[in-house]
Parts: sequence; structure tokens; C-alpha cells
Amino acid sequence: MRCVVFGATGYIGGRLVPALLEAGHEVRAVARTPGKLDETPWRDRVEVVQGDVTDEDSVTRALAGQQVAYYLVHSLHQRDFVDIDRASARTVADAAAHAGLDRVVYLGGITPDGELSPHLASRKEVGEILLGSGVPTAVLNAAVIIGSGSASFEMLRYLTERLPAMVTPRWVHNRIQPIAVRDVLHYLVQAAELPPEVSRAFDIGGPDVLTYLEMMRRYAVVAGLPRRVVVPVPVLTPWLSAQWVNLVTPVPRSIAVPLIESLVHEVVCRDHDIAEHIPDPPEIHLERAIELALARVRDDDVPTRWSDASAPSDPLPTDPDWSGGSIYTDVRELHTSADPDALWRVIESIGGEHGWYSFPLAWSVRGWLDRLAGGAGLRRGRRDRRRLHTGEALDWWRVERIDRPHLLRLRAEMRVPGRAWLELSASPGADGGATYRQRAVFEPHGLAGHLYWKSIAPFHNVIFGGMARNITGTAEHQEVSA
Repeated sequence: MRCVVFGATGYIGGRLVPALLEAGHEVRAVARTPGKLDETPWRDRVEVVQGDVTDEDSVTRALAGQQVAYYLVHSLHQRDFVDIDRASARTVADAAAHAGLDRVVYLGGITPDGELSPHLASRKEVGEILLGSGVPTAVLNAAVIIGSGSASFEMLRYLTERLPAMVTPRWVHNRIQPIAVRDVLHYLVQAAELPPEVSRAFDIGGPDVLTYLEMMRRYAVVAGLPRRVVVPVPVLTPWLSAQWVNLVTPVPRSIAVPLIESLVHEVVCRDHDIAEHIPDPPEIHLERAIELALARVRDDDVPTRWSDASAPSDPLPTDPDWSGGSIYTDVRELHTSADPDALWRVIESIGGEHGWYSFPLAWSVRGWLDRLAGGAGLRRGRRDRRRLHTGEALDWWRVERIDRPHLLRLRAEMRVPGRAWLELSASPGADGGATYRQRAVFEPHGLAGHLYWKSIAPFHNVIFGGMARNITGTAEHQEVSA
């Protein structure tokens, strides 16, 4: 069938596209920034189009000539996400009806009894809007998704690994029905071929029903960790729990809050009606799902990650189409005896466990301050220790552009009064070796932005100068060692 995927650059969308291809479907991938898909292994097998679910014209163009639309988009990082998601769902629902689609498929969350959090209420509302489109719609509701790179898995992983003893809130005793990401993809792919009379919501879950506390203990067993000591206390609210998750794990507060709010209630499938229409996948128990996820992490084989999705970027202020504004820059250029390829390998491996090649304490302190302010901090790391991809998160940066083996451009996602970029480049030297060029660009917002840049300017020689010297020095050392 001809399938269009909204949210192809996201965690689930980036895995669904190759699964649809493997099932024999034709795929049109929709992305706000199509360049983010250039390095995916399936890029040449799909049609990539630019589109935004908030823009009616681009949605209409994306749906033209298609049969099935997958809606895998939500605006969780934005303050007014409820209004944005409502309007976006209505835009897609109306356009799908006008285009005469055969089916819409949406991945939502299991809705517990009782008062819903804004996040869960919004996910439920989006499903209802799509079901009301007049187009046969399958709303697949899942609880905690376990897979390498999922926000739920990374929260579970880091809480368990980093805290041998922990004080936890009461919600760790609530029952949950997790599901392996492979099983989620199984249901999503099969949903494309549901008969037209099937238009409803289904709960989907794995074979295990257990508490979050049991999940942490089972993770510890699979990971070979000592038994974790857990002391539940009633005073830790979901909000306070989210602050703790924000500090201890890579998952930021903006995602931790809705994740934890969904765990305050029991999230267990009410029925298994989906089995009447889609055969059950091979049962992947929690332990096996954890094993599969950890194996991918160890092998640097994480195809997508929760942090892959990001807001569209504005042009670099020094690009030709930029006009006006005050711009600060810090430019460093060094010649190195290392050849350009050796230099590039160091550039592309920056961040994560390799660090930032200058004043580690200053970077760590800045990262903690950013986490306290609700920013990304340095905890997101990187998916692969050696290779970067356009659009992926790298600590508190976003890979905005990569021209291998010459240029790496990073866009800052830390909390600063302005916008910032960092460019690292390698080129052949005039007399052999290579030339390393490093450029930091900052566009201040208001007086606070100007004061921010001026306050850190005295440290630039230590931080940026040290980075340039250490990157070139590392390249020379690695080349000699090789």
C-alpha cells in the first residue's frame, strides 16, 4: 500500500519506515527538515517530502495519492502543546477525509481511569479527533515502550544503574504493562491492512503486568547489577519526581513530567480486542526487551532515539540570507601535522564519553546548571561513539549540518539568552597536514544576551582555545599511535 508517515524523523517513525518497506509497502516520509533523513539507510527507498502538520497546504500535498497515513507527531516540548496538537490533528483529519484516504493510524497512550494529566488528555483528544475524521482510523494505545533509545527505557536504565539505593514515590507500586518497541512496530505495520469497517481505539501491551519497582529490579538482574534498595515515601509528588529524573537521567524535565504523570495511575490494557484483527507478535517479555535494548546500546546500533525529534532550526546568523542583528563570534584556526582524515575522526567523535577537549570541570558545571534550569545538559550523550548523523542530539547540542569529512555544525539547545552555534572543520594544509578551524557564533536576545556573552568572554581562551589545541593534539597523537 502507499503509506505516508508524519513524524518520520522521530523515535517511532524512524523505525516504522524500514518496517513498512520490509512489509512491501511504498513509503512517503514527511519531515519539517528533510535533510535530517539524508543519512538514514533507507533514504533511497522512500519519497521524502517537506511538510509540517501545522501547515494545511503541506499536509494536503503530503497526503495526495496516498492510501494510509501514520500520525506519529506531538508537540510535547512546547508550552502550548495541547492547542498545537489539537489544531494539528484537525488539520490532518480534515485533509485525510478530503483526500479520500483508506486509513489513518495513530499511536497514543493507554488512558487510565481518573483525572488525566494534560499530556494524557491531549493524546486521548488527538485520537478522538482522528477517529471523528470519517476516515477509518486505528488508534493504538501503548503504555511504557521498552527499546534502545526510548525515553521510557533510558529513564528506567539510568535510575536503576546510577542509584543503588533510592527513595521513591508511591507510584513505583502502580501496575504497568510495558511493551517492546518491536511489538509496537508489529501492530503499526499490520494496522495498515485492517478492513475499512474497523475504526476504533485498541490498547496494546506486552505479556508482563508489573510495578515500576519490579521493572527496576528486573533491569538490575538483566544488567548484572546488585539488588537495588528502594524506600518508597508518600511525599514525593510527580513534579518532584520529574526534577529528580531530570538531574539523574538524560531525560529532560519536559519529557519526565508527562512520563511520570502517566505512571501515577495504573496503565494496563483494558482488553485484548486487537487480537481479533491482528495476530499477536512473538511474545517479548520485559527481560528480553531489556536484553535487546542493551545489546544495541553496547554495539552502537541505536537506530533512533527519543532526542532525535527537535524544533526546526533558524538559519545561522552569518548565512547570506540573514539580515540585521548583533552577532558575536569566536574563531580559532590551527595547523596540525595530522592528516585531514585523522583530524576529522577526532572532530566527529566529539562529545559523549569523549568529552569536549577542554576544561572538563567547567563543562560539567555548566551542564548541571543547564539541567537545573530545565535544559538538556550534557546527559543526552550520543547514539554512536564514532559517527554522527544530521539532526541527532549531541549532549546539549543538535547536529544541524555535517559535510563529511570537512564540516560539523552544532546548534545549541542549552538554556541561554540567545541562539548559539559551534562549527568545527578540517581541510588540507597548504604545506601538508591539515588546518583546523573552529567558530563559535552567538546571537544575543536582549540585554541579558549581551551580558551573558561578555561575562563568559574572559574564559574563551581557556575553553575554546583549549578545545582547538586539544583536538589537534589528539589527532596528532592518534595518527602516531596508529
